[in-house]
Amino acid sequence: MKIIPAIDIIDGKCVRLSKGDYSTKKIYNEHPLEVAKEFEANGIQYLHLVDLDGAKSKHIVNYKVLESISKKTNLKIDFGGGLKSDDDLRIAFECGAQQITGGSIAASDPEKFAGWLHTYGVEKIILGADCKDRMIAVNGWLQSLEVEVVSFITKHQSNGIKTVICTDISKDGMLEGPSIELYRDIIKSVDVQLIASGGVSSMEDLFQLKEIGCSGAIIGKAIYEGKITLKELQKLC
Repeated sequence: MKIIPAIDIIDGKCVRLSKGDYSTKKIYNEHPLEVAKEFEANGIQYLHLVDLDGAKSKHIVNYKVLESISKKTNLKIDFGGGLKSDDDLRIAFECGAQQITGGSIAASDPEKFAGWLHTYGVEKIILGADCKDRMIAVNGWLQSLEVEVVSFITKHQSNGIKTVICTDISKDGMLEGPSIELYRDIIKSVDVQLIASGGVSSMEDLFQLKEIGCSGAIIGKAIYEGKITLKELQKLC
């Protein structure tokens, strides 16, 4: 199972939110590159980089942070947040993203998202299936849709998607454990590589996610709040 720390960006700074609420913003470091370098120094290979300004603005914003981290580390970066146009994707890949995550665009314009899969290949495109009460949420989680998460993933699997990041918004940033039953249901229902996101608070959570068959786990606030140390993650990596 891939261990994937997260860096969320607002105003070029490393922040975390609770349940996706922008008013709960807490700044952990004003220099995301420092955080990324520390991850790499502890054996981390992957990074989930989220442009929260982009998610709200519906277009890429913090691409300079992406470019800086990609040039000055060897981390394999998946980048998401506000990627809505072909130009957004071009900028993200030119600035060093190995993969991009599309969630809102996959819901609002599935034909365009399918076109990205065709153009860039399924290894480069991740489906973002963020949900609350198992219903898909988009645009920085500010809007909920009447679309059930398993159905949403199944639809895009038919277009060739292989990797899915699923965040249970109700768990995100709460340090109360991940949505094990939700992930079990997805893994049983759809043949995709599932990356779990939201709620990871301990090493035991990671072991449990691995046991049920998740291919990766994104870890955010648990690292920043010292619930999981980089030394512990180093052993897993």
